[in-house]
Amino acid sequence: MTRMIILGPPGAGKGTQASRIAERYGIPAISTGDIFRANIKAETELGQQVKEITASGGLVPDELTNRIVADRLAQPDAQQGFLLDGYPRNLGQVEALDRMLADSGVQLDVVVELVVDSEEVVQRLLKRAEIEGRVDDTEEVIRHRMEVYTEQTAPLSEAYSERGMLTTVDGEGEIDEVTERLNAVLDPIAGT
Repeated sequence: MTRMIILGPPGAGKGTQASRIAERYGIPAISTGDIFRANIKAETELGQQVKEITASGGLVPDELTNRIVADRLAQPDAQQGFLLDGYPRNLGQVEALDRMLADSGVQLDVVVELVVDSEEVVQRLLKRAEIEGRVDDTEEVIRHRMEVYTEQTAPLSEAYSERGMLTTVDGEGEIDEVTERLNAVLDPIAGT
């Protein structure tokens, strides 16, 4: 059983690495961003709310995000482990996740943070926006998201570090190089 969180700024490669980690350890990668995008694409009520918020560079309210994550963690495939990508993103969500896990009688095994230079991240996101046609990824919105990340999410590193759960991994370089660095850190924790 492996329960983990992957942290890092937007564009650090969390989604790419999360799918590789999930496959390697046989756990679901749970991305709040993917859940939100799927709802936007399906034009659900949630999707409409999220679309309005994210189009302006804002973040989905904690209460809504916490409910979605709690529901997802209760699904059968997450009972033996999971990887959270994009959640928690602030200290309030850390507390909510702590309660969810305590209620289930489980705890996190590790929190991994991908560390990437902020200018590198901006360039990655601009390139991704061009390739994928993401209209919400303008340079102005990207820089705003980086500021929000620094204000709200960066304190999670400190909180999990104080708990002795944080491991940082260099997120720069080729995708396979980053994967190898992550595997070196996670294999002993996952028991592989």
